[in-house]
Amino acid sequence: MKHQARKRFGQHFLSDSGIIDGIVRAIAPKPGDAMVEIGPGLAALTQPLVERLGRLTVIELDRDLAVRLRAHPQLEVIESDVLRVDFRSLATKKGPLRVVGNLPYNISSPILFHLLPVADVVLDQHFMLQKEVIDRMVAQPATSDYGRLSVMLQWRYAMEDVLFVPPESFDPPPRVDSAVVRMVPLATPPVLDPKLLEGLVQVAFSMRRKLLRHSLGKWLETKQFGGSFDLQRRAEEVPVAEYVALAQALGN
Repeated sequence: MKHQARKRFGQHFLSDSGIIDGIVRAIAPKPGDAMVEIGPGLAALTQPLVERLGRLTVIELDRDLAVRLRAHPQLEVIESDVLRVDFRSLATKKGPLRVVGNLPYNISSPILFHLLPVADVVLDQHFMLQKEVIDRMVAQPATSDYGRLSVMLQWRYAMEDVLFVPPESFDPPPRVDSAVVRMVPLATPPVLDPKLLEGLVQVAFSMRRKLLRHSLGKWLETKQFGGSFDLQRRAEEVPVAEYVALAQALGN
């Protein structure tokens, strides 16, 4: 029986075999890799992955799809909202994880932030996302795409846009272009309090069009920051390394 895509789960099923091959090549799965797929759906990506891996763990929220997936003996199916999955305990059981998936576009940012604290137990991540989200993830300073998402992910990962995916590659087609991003956690990330970095970046970009003295300047005063930081710039003009250094100075 044909599965109807469910709007509440943000379901768009990948159906273009050329694109599927391109994604599998970008992921380069090897037998024995401890891989976890988020949102396997109708198994378009799952099938070629598990053929190369031997075993695959999948996380699926849709009960009907989870039932179908359980019929496959090489799949371990976790029927759950991905935001409730403890990836650290999965890594404890399986070893360092490789995480992949065609992420539901309505909750892609929360998923990325859910995985951020476990980057130390992840080898790499390959995700299909809305193209404009990936543009923001990999954006450089002094561009309109550069923002909170750019800073919060670039301090922890090396990232690249590896494949463009047009709407007609899906059933039903989404109204947006998609792309695949590769995210590799930095081997020696800066030592800082991620919550502190998140707080200061949020404040910095809260008044994007104004100079930082109007937003971050006031916030730094409340923290009694005595160091130097050029506030005569807009948030988008400050490189990731400077936000990181500021968070480290505040943490000390």
